[in-house]
Amino acid sequence: MNTSSDLSCDVLVIGSGAAGLSVALRLAEHHHVIVLSKGPVSEGSTFYAQGGIAAVFDETDSVASHVEDTLVAGAGIVERQAAEFVASNARHCVQWLIDQGVLFDTQKDAQGAQSYHLTREGGHSHRRILHAADATGKEVENTLVSKALNHPNIEVIERSNAVDLIISDKIGLPGTRRVVGAWVWNRNKERVETCRARAVVLATGGASKVYQYTTNPDIASGDGIAMAWRAGCRVANLEFNQFHPTALFHPQARNFLLTEALRGEGAHLKRPDGSRFMPDFDERGELAPRDIVARAIDHEMKRLGVDCMYLDISHQPAAFVREHFPMIYEKLLGLGIDLTTDRVPIVPAAHYTCGGVMVDEHGRTDVDGLYAIGEVSYTGLHGANRMASNSLLECLVYGWSAAEDIARRMPVTHEVQTLPGWDESRVDDADERVIIQHNWHELRLFMWDYVGIVRTTKRLERALRRITLLQQEIDEYYAHFRVSNNLLELRNLAQVAELIIRSAMQRKESRGLHFTLDYPDQLAESGPTVLSPLSYIKR
Repeated sequence: MNTSSDLSCDVLVIGSGAAGLSVALRLAEHHHVIVLSKGPVSEGSTFYAQGGIAAVFDETDSVASHVEDTLVAGAGIVERQAAEFVASNARHCVQWLIDQGVLFDTQKDAQGAQSYHLTREGGHSHRRILHAADATGKEVENTLVSKALNHPNIEVIERSNAVDLIISDKIGLPGTRRVVGAWVWNRNKERVETCRARAVVLATGGASKVYQYTTNPDIASGDGIAMAWRAGCRVANLEFNQFHPTALFHPQARNFLLTEALRGEGAHLKRPDGSRFMPDFDERGELAPRDIVARAIDHEMKRLGVDCMYLDISHQPAAFVREHFPMIYEKLLGLGIDLTTDRVPIVPAAHYTCGGVMVDEHGRTDVDGLYAIGEVSYTGLHGANRMASNSLLECLVYGWSAAEDIARRMPVTHEVQTLPGWDESRVDDADERVIIQHNWHELRLFMWDYVGIVRTTKRLERALRRITLLQQEIDEYYAHFRVSNNLLELRNLAQVAELIIRSAMQRKESRGLHFTLDYPDQLAESGPTVLSPLSYIKR
């Protein structure tokens, strides 16, 4: 067994999206930071985010209004303190992003004065979405990646999976239970390395890959949630999985998302016969919160027995559509669809994990020295349904607050000089990788069928039985064979799937993104669903 640390840093950041890179850049002025990226450094949900970032930049808007909109969209269980914390710190955190070089769209008024072009999305009462055309995430990610790659105190390691966190009591260290590093599967070297760190930040994104249909990139496999759970952290609200209402329905672009800003600029949702249906479900029409829109689409598809609904912005001027949605326009044109004249076929798809690892307003988890920021975390901001464009904002605000806290609490020196290495003395090379692929597809299919947009107790019970058997197979496989990217992701997805199912079974009501036919009404009193490893009994 190796007894020396292969890698060492002050702060290990696992994930290279907006959350991970913002905390890394803020800390790098005085600390050595390693950023782990599971794929290429830019690959992640941030890069594909189209809509924008919500913040109060308009004089007619207010922080109080942003807070109230967030509370309403979250269906009654947003934690007001979290919403106030994020909304009140939004402007200076977005300004930090601007200072890094991010270019948001601007406009001139009749007098020639320039200001940011703000759009409006579902759930917002004002125009408060800063954006870079319809590719905001790409602009943000490319800017932060460029800064990180050129920073002398940041070391970016691509094609590397965090396998598990190294916790002090599990390796026999005395004192407060704390994180001291992580085991890392370096796919370039095909070996597991140890990384020693004084603090670890989970910025791994969500777990939408647990579903068969998702707008997320392939790396969104719940790694941080699963690792934190295995390390002893509580999780909350994992039953609230947001299905984006409008993913493109096309065989050549299954993961392509059609931003909510399209509806913000007047796009209509229509049945195959061309009639609108959203006014039948909600007085806000196409600008209702995502959970309502996704259920309405799902309802109409099932009622009519059709494969998709349609999004139509052809009534707007063609020049306006091309100017505001150039990336979407070009993408669709390459598939034979003209956004300015054609209806676009759409279906809902898993998009965002509203729950996650429980943290405080500094991103601290239940384990000392371990932080979780961005989609991997549960801050209380999203409640039962995330409001559009609050996600990138949450990354930035908690990236700032976590960096401040880490800098204040950073130990002067490493408490441990070496860490135990990865023991591969009793494992073999896998000889039946088809088993991993089979389990992978089975997991994502039954999660879609049984734990999707509409649920029942029977479906959830069926899903729990399936996931229990699947986990037994995966655990046995993991114990006997060398790790691989697919095996690590399958192991983490299975763990998160179980937590999602158990969370859904605990909620005896329909609220926000969790809708069950057995409990169709909201309870008068409700709160977050919390699961704790300390009281957890595996059936």
